[in-house]
Amino acid sequence: MANLLSGLLVCLMTLQSAGNSTTIKTTPPPGVIPKSFKGKLYKSNRTNLTATWLHSNNKTWLYVSPQDPATAYTTSTLSTWIIPSSYILAMLVGVPSNAYILAFLRVRLRAKSLSALALYLSLALSDLLLLLSLALRVHYHINGNNWIFGEIACRILTALFYGNVYCSAHTIACISLKRYLAVVKPFLYRRLHKTTLALWTCLSVWLLFGAAVIPELLVRQSYQVSQLGITTCHDVLPLEEKSHAILLPLRLMLVCLGFIVPFLICICTHLAVVRHLGRSGCDWRPFVRASTLVFFIFMVCFSPSGILHIVHHIRLITSGDDRLYGYYRAAVCLCCFHSCLDPFLCMLISKVASSELQFISHRGTPQRPDIMM
Repeated sequence: MANLLSGLLVCLMTLQSAGNSTTIKTTPPPGVIPKSFKGKLYKSNRTNLTATWLHSNNKTWLYVSPQDPATAYTTSTLSTWIIPSSYILAMLVGVPSNAYILAFLRVRLRAKSLSALALYLSLALSDLLLLLSLALRVHYHINGNNWIFGEIACRILTALFYGNVYCSAHTIACISLKRYLAVVKPFLYRRLHKTTLALWTCLSVWLLFGAAVIPELLVRQSYQVSQLGITTCHDVLPLEEKSHAILLPLRLMLVCLGFIVPFLICICTHLAVVRHLGRSGCDWRPFVRASTLVFFIFMVCFSPSGILHIVHHIRLITSGDDRLYGYYRAAVCLCCFHSCLDPFLCMLISKVASSELQFISHRGTPQRPDIMM
């Protein structure tokens, strides 16, 4: 599995690199300073630009150099075929499976664990919203990265995508933390008001990232790229504009909060659970293997996009270099695949845990563990 996912990412990055050689022969208007993914902002009422570079009298547009990564990315096979094909595959698998898990959990867990119900329903809902938001992205990429649905739809789609990615990552971290408490701290775990705590945790995660993506709803996200004849959505932005420049450090903090924090929680809790079960008197190897598989898939799916996003923003802030953005967009496909795998991983952990022996507590008293969480 790891080799397959790694090979996919390498292929995507190779295609993106190959696209860098793609150029479009055109001559920029006088006085234009070429930019890459940042773009250079122009208004149609500028009198020093020739009429052939203008779309209308009331639209804002950008200029990017034919040699810039933005040109190569928007015209490459990666962005117009590979990425939308990956999104379609993720939707075909993930939408029905997450819709099923919403109904399955409501019946299966209602009488067993309301805290488990809340966390897994929150995960399935965020994954489902993320996958459904890909439909317009598929049309956008297949249409040559030309956005036709308007500025408001572009803002909502951008906020919905990032918000649900981070919600999914943090919900998985909460599930890992709950499993850690059930296994390593069973006495503390039994004293907790688990249902109330789980409901407040889910609500807090949704409110936190709902508020965190509000800035994306307040700034313009779609711009016309004149020499390419397309309107991009979030891909090419005029970062010399104050609103976008202010958002850069906010986006960097958001990706750190949305990726580094849940990633560290999952690492620490997984290692602690595996070590603790290894010291118990029962044979927990099937559950340990299943839990390790779930953790490994989480790491493989989220690590490339998280790391590339952080490095991309640091380079963009410090030197204006945004050549990594295309690689980041390719790595995001792995996050979408994780959203369609979550229902199967959830049922795998539940099945393995329910078939195991009773957990032996520190006092030697048999008890049924809640480790499916």
